[in-house]
Amino acid sequence: MRVKLQLVICNDKGDEEIVTDVITLNKNHQRIEHLGLTLAESKHLLSTLQQHLLQQQVNTFLDAHATCPDCGTLLKVKAHGSRSFRTLFGTFKCSSPRLEHCDCTRRKTSSFRPLSALLTESVAPELLYIEAKWSSLVSYGLSLDALQDFLPIDLSLDVKTVRYDTLKVAKRLEAELGDEQLSFIEGELRAWDLLPPPEGFFKVGIDGGYVRNWVDKKHKFEVIVGKSIRGFEEGEEARTPSIKRFGFVQTLDTKSKRRLYEVLHSQNLQMNQEITFLSDGDDKLRELQWEMSPQATHLLDWFHLTMKLTVLGQFGKGLVQCDAVLGEAIRDQIERLKWSLWHGQVDKALGKIDDLETSIEPFSETYARFPQLVKALSALRTYIVNNRHVIPNYGERYRNGEPIATGFVESTVNEVVSKRFCKKQQMQWSKEGAHLLLQTRVRTLNGELSAIFKRWYPDMDLEVAEMPVAA
Repeated sequence: MRVKLQLVICNDKGDEEIVTDVITLNKNHQRIEHLGLTLAESKHLLSTLQQHLLQQQVNTFLDAHATCPDCGTLLKVKAHGSRSFRTLFGTFKCSSPRLEHCDCTRRKTSSFRPLSALLTESVAPELLYIEAKWSSLVSYGLSLDALQDFLPIDLSLDVKTVRYDTLKVAKRLEAELGDEQLSFIEGELRAWDLLPPPEGFFKVGIDGGYVRNWVDKKHKFEVIVGKSIRGFEEGEEARTPSIKRFGFVQTLDTKSKRRLYEVLHSQNLQMNQEITFLSDGDDKLRELQWEMSPQATHLLDWFHLTMKLTVLGQFGKGLVQCDAVLGEAIRDQIERLKWSLWHGQVDKALGKIDDLETSIEPFSETYARFPQLVKALSALRTYIVNNRHVIPNYGERYRNGEPIATGFVESTVNEVVSKRFCKKQQMQWSKEGAHLLLQTRVRTLNGELSAIFKRWYPDMDLEVAEMPVAA
């Protein structure tokens, strides 16, 4: 059979139609693979439709601006030109004439290009959105492959262009970020008392991951990743928890406090609301959390503390092989040290470290890793002393159902960093490139990217609203 498709465009008044032959298909119907449109046919159809529709829209816009807005005189064409416009269904060149201003009114310039007011960017917002979304989830190369597989994207589109467009979105997001401040605590105590009772609770965990440095290939740089969860107590109205991720390159970012504040603000944090911050004890991460909320509780993450105790436990196994009786006694001391820390008994824990340093002396000649053991004990002492003011009674908090560890952030590090920055594939990144990509990635995972594009382009019609990725 022969199928002929036509495009009929009506003017605004409905009294004129433009009929254009779009595509003619010769379709067979003898085998299952003959049925319906093929991908190649559909891509050709979309591209042809886009070309005719786009050209008609541009022509209509140019006709509306072809006369002087003050006196109605037809404007003279000073020069002809064209503009390229990239869309989801191909890249097209549009006529862009330069017109001379009418002499009836004094202007700053003698001529202008009307199309510049319409084509404020060279990329259609929908294509920019799709590029930013999928490049946030998978590599730039895979994003390009997917676009070219299913859409009539210009074959000249390359990975560099997809990367450039994605980072352009991130730079716009960064430009919208407010100024950094020393403190984001708002108002005074009297004002906080007048606020309505806060709903739910907040817990924020912050941790770090490492990616390979493209500039300094022998070293890695740290990426800070965090997750803010606003949950609701039993008995409160059933509501879905609000989960927000954030990330940045610590040595590059100059607005990390503002970034965290905007995340909490988007979850409707009140100044009279309790919030628990958990981190690994790093001074810079702790500084990020201070002056964020007057009701904040700052805790040393139990997970990171137990990691250091696990290292001691491994040394204890080695001591048992040297001297079973004394080694087992030292392992028992390590367990009692852990018990003291679990119950927030910092002074007792420091005393037990002193006892351990004495107990291991007989192994100075017989245990090959004795220097490393001494160093680990010293490091643990320093770690506890530096963080003693944020070591709570973990056992009591655990029994009360209160947060004590950043396990929920460990998965976020993998989700935000490892799955996209691909440790297994040995990907290398510049600090700026990683930082900017993080901004689009966390917003995609949070389900916020489509809302951001709708704010930028109010008439943009996205078919499906994004859903945030579950924790």
